[in-house]
Amino acid sequence: MPKKNGILRHIADIISQNKLLSAENEKLSKAYEALADELEKYKALLAKAGKAEITSKNLSEKKSAVLRYKTATVLYADILGFEKFNQQFDPKTCVDSLDEIFIKLQHIAAKFPVRNIRTIGDSLMCVGGIPNKNITNPIEVLLAAIEMQYYLKDVQRSSELGKIWKLRIGVHTGTVMADVSGKKRPHYEVKGETVNLAARIRQFCEDGNILISASTYELVKDLFECEYFKKMPVKYEGEMTLYLVKSIKTDFSLQGKGIIPNKKFSIRFNLIQFTDLQEIILDKLEKELPQSLYYHNVKHTVDVVTQVELIGIGEGVSDEDLLLLKTAALFHDAGHCVSYDNHEYFSCLIAREMLHDFYYTSNQIEQICELIMATKLPPKPQNKLQQIICDADLDYLGRSDMIPVANTLFLELKERSKIKSMKEWNKTQIKFISGHQYFTETARNLREVNKQMQIERIKSLIVDEAE
Repeated sequence: MPKKNGILRHIADIISQNKLLSAENEKLSKAYEALADELEKYKALLAKAGKAEITSKNLSEKKSAVLRYKTATVLYADILGFEKFNQQFDPKTCVDSLDEIFIKLQHIAAKFPVRNIRTIGDSLMCVGGIPNKNITNPIEVLLAAIEMQYYLKDVQRSSELGKIWKLRIGVHTGTVMADVSGKKRPHYEVKGETVNLAARIRQFCEDGNILISASTYELVKDLFECEYFKKMPVKYEGEMTLYLVKSIKTDFSLQGKGIIPNKKFSIRFNLIQFTDLQEIILDKLEKELPQSLYYHNVKHTVDVVTQVELIGIGEGVSDEDLLLLKTAALFHDAGHCVSYDNHEYFSCLIAREMLHDFYYTSNQIEQICELIMATKLPPKPQNKLQQIICDADLDYLGRSDMIPVANTLFLELKERSKIKSMKEWNKTQIKFISGHQYFTETARNLREVNKQMQIERIKSLIVDEAE
């Protein structure tokens, strides 16, 4: 009996425990269901948050853009000297000195203009040729680099603290990609192999020097004194030749010191920069000239620019005179974007508005405007340059395609009720061409004989019309 009673009590305990476990399981089940509900709510919140994050990311991406610059020049600079710190110099004074140097370097870059991209620790990265694309950015970057080095030399001479600082600069020209964000004050994050190579060139550079790649060298060698330095291994490309920039060439610097560009440098720079200016003006003409300008169109402007250069070289003009002639030719019909009549006046207004931004002096701009006004018919040039542009503007009179070109002018004038019939037009041409003369020997040699032949051709057309 005692053994049986013990078994019964054991069974009763098991039953009691099972009841307790069942009750606990029921509580756990309810708790699990509650947790499951909470989990579903949490997942829904996460999904909603995820969509919001993706939407925000997409909106952010829409506000940014990736631009490709085919020819940009990257400058990487390091300020060295921290390893020379000792108890003699207060750390705060050293940091303040470094900050002052970086502010000045950024100011120098902005003068040319070269865009400061970022300053991290003791390194500075600048890029020329962005945001506005231009062909002169390698030259501008090197001018900035030279001025930076001479500023550091002044710092070194100024105090004991200044002597610890050294600057090394690496420069490379190539294609870059720029992530642009923001509208009011766009931020440019520049990346690509050109940036990486500029950083590596800087590491090869010795203290106090400017080291450039072969691609940069080819674009600046006519204006800057450079010498071979060494070759740098480049992954997948073999070796890159590096050059040390010593100074601006003697002929192109003030007092031949190689530091500050002189007038000769500025003229050569403007002649190189003319390609950028021409692209801007021709694009303006393409977009803004009336479609009914069959003669005074982009082609005519290009013809006159080409011809002033040809005649100018033939007449032996200086580089500066050639620059003035080409610029005047480029702008001489831009006023047609505003008005057909008195367009020369409006061309001068456009030139005055734009040319200061391209480093033309006030005196040069006035001479350019005088050249533009000299193209007003009938031509009455007062000097050699005015004679050249007048001959270039009427170059078509002595070309083999004179009659078809003249016919486009006829259509243009007829549409504006300035001429009534082809017969009247041919008579007007005979009178004008017979009284016209080329002013320069170069133009006379090129066109005068053919011009006389065109007069006979027009006379024959008048006879045919009469019959």
